[in-house]
Amino acid sequence: LFESRFEAGNLMTARKVSPLEYDLYLRSDYRTFGYTQWFYFRVKNMQAGQQYRFNIVNLYKAGSLYNKGLQPLLYSEKEWAQHGKSWRRAGQDILYFRNKMHGSGGRSRRYKTLTFKISFPHDQDSCWLAHGYPYTFTDLQRYLDTLMRDTKRIAYIERSVLSTTLAGNPCDLLTVTEPGEEELLFKRPVCVVSARVHPGESQSSWMMQGVVNYLTGPTVKARILRSRFVFLLVPMLNPDGVILG
Repeated sequence: LFESRFEAGNLMTARKVSPLEYDLYLRSDYRTFGYTQWFYFRVKNMQAGQQYRFNIVNLYKAGSLYNKGLQPLLYSEKEWAQHGKSWRRAGQDILYFRNKMHGSGGRSRRYKTLTFKISFPHDQDSCWLAHGYPYTFTDLQRYLDTLMRDTKRIAYIERSVLSTTLAGNPCDLLTVTEPGEEELLFKRPVCVVSARVHPGESQSSWMMQGVVNYLTGPTVKARILRSRFVFLLVPMLNPDGVILG
């Protein structure tokens, strides 16, 4: 049983090829010419120890790190409940190759297939599979709410709304610098950093969180950076795309 109707989930269709093999089709990024990269879905009712094969058949990128050792990510509810284990890399016999399906770019644009075998650790478990470590819009809002309650960091950071998206979600803007006279602040160079213009690049959100933690931290280097620059940070430039997966 496959499911992706949750925040940042992406799986459009699953077709059973054989008792242990499924062809999977992703939903393309909104307002693109059929771009697909991010997958994130839940699987239930599997049998422990069985080798399942999943074929994601409508991927867009010409090449992939899956041919150089990258593995999908797996999260098991029972592994978390029994052993405290979170997301981990999993999968064997992984191959990324061009198939015979044509994308929206015409006959010159051929879709790619990511195929891999996967076994699940428990019977009747709920497991999630993802392209990268998920980082949702809700994750960001929780992080920023916690950040703004941190009495040691609040002196260096201001949170505002850069814009409101078409779906009505806030696009947050963080301004980080060392407090000072207004005339002095206007003379500081401005450094702009953004993340998640492409919704499937969840790793950029984890990197941005590290950047924010560092720039608002107590180290000497962080204080020097704050005293010399004004940092304008947009942690999620495409909230709607991230939410939709």
